[in-house]
Amino acid sequence: MSDELSKLPQQVQERLMRLQQLQQTLQTILQQKQQVDMESSEIDQTLTELGKTADDAVIYKTAGSLLVKAEKAKVTAELTERKDLLTTRQTVLARQEERMRSQLKDLQTQLQSDLNPASQAPPPS
Repeated sequence: MSDELSKLPQQVQERLMRLQQLQQTLQTILQQKQQVDMESSEIDQTLTELGKTADDAVIYKTAGSLLVKAEKAKVTAELTERKDLLTTRQTVLARQEERMRSQLKDLQTQLQSDLNPASQAPPPS
């Protein structure tokens, strides 16, 4: 494969490498997006459960490997703030994903015309 790759023009080789980089970047973005979505979902579930508890209920939260007593209002505020940050992160990742997909599509189109120039040429008269 690398022998075939070396026979391609330099510009095409560079585009293929760029395509691989974009695909890897997109994969990383999608993984980050999935992690953020999971954390956001967990926070939603936690906030729902907190909403069902009495205001004076004993609440514990994790602090490293410990569970520590905490006030419901304070935990709710912390979780809400974290949820807001995650929402912002989701928006940023969605924009990055969109941009990567657009760049990939453009690059794939360029590579297709590079590798199959006959399809771009007008038919002989």
